[in-house]
Amino acid sequence: MEHVAIAGAGSWGTALAVACRRAGRRVTLWGRDAGQMAALAGKRENPRYLPGIALDPEILISADPDALTEADACLLVVPAQVLRATLGQLAPRLKPSLPLVLCAKGIEQQSGLLMTEVAAACLPDNPLAVLSGPTFAAEVARGLPTAVTLASTDANLARTLAQAIGGRSFRPYVSDDPLGAEIGGAVKNVLAIACGIVAGRRLGDNAGAALITRGLAEMTRLCLARGGKAETMMGLAGLGDLTLSCTARQSRNFSLGLALGEGQDLDAALKASRGVVEGRFSAAAVLAMAEGLGIELPICQAVDQVVNQGTDLAATIDRLLARPFKAEGFSA
Repeated sequence: MEHVAIAGAGSWGTALAVACRRAGRRVTLWGRDAGQMAALAGKRENPRYLPGIALDPEILISADPDALTEADACLLVVPAQVLRATLGQLAPRLKPSLPLVLCAKGIEQQSGLLMTEVAAACLPDNPLAVLSGPTFAAEVARGLPTAVTLASTDANLARTLAQAIGGRSFRPYVSDDPLGAEIGGAVKNVLAIACGIVAGRRLGDNAGAALITRGLAEMTRLCLARGGKAETMMGLAGLGDLTLSCTARQSRNFSLGLALGEGQDLDAALKASRGVVEGRFSAAAVLAMAEGLGIELPICQAVDQVVNQGTDLAATIDRLLARPFKAEGFSA
């Protein structure tokens, strides 16, 4: 795979373009906004999302979907809620044999589908993979050491993609559990909001550690119910991504929770975010998925109540703390 296309020119898409070029690939970075892409091409920088990161002159920057036609693989790095519309726009230009790598973390709110399920519905003939794990775009773009999960039911495809985009500081580990990788990527965003709330209300390090641990149990419970693997939740796409998102202010989801915990209004906190806070959308979708499977996710339910239903934060925390004592484990 010599030519890698990146669809989506936000922080993560731009960082992946930098990483793929660093790996020696020919790279096309595509975005829908012609004005934004022209500015990126002129400045060779994405000042809104990745200020200070120079874009290699060999990276082709374009708003023309035809620029993706000859790629050997396409990394889809648009927000989860616009993936379907983006695929509809790009479908006529993408070869049926072109591997698609789903890089957005979330669940389509309207349908409750994971990103691979949306892609399969829109482009049923294209092979699919999932890229997930503990990644902050700015650190990847700067070449700091990063490890990710690259998951596909096609082991050869996963290995080929890993060799194509991997390098000394960007290290993909292959997996045969794309479903588990997607569950981890979606649920961790919801739990990061909860951890931000804990930090904002100064509930202590004990509470933060407990929430991450019990959040991991919820994530694993949902993964197993959907047919994923528990070991995936113990890896980069599960525990790794959860730990990063739940402990760092770079996380948009954690930052939203932090603002709410400190008493900010939800709308004001969302406006202050530099990008899409996917956990807000995922909270409702994750909860609906769990209810359909007959399982309980009390932390995710609490986040949904706060960010989507306007429930009082203090009362929601009190209800969580008043739950009956149970045995520890994925089923509890």
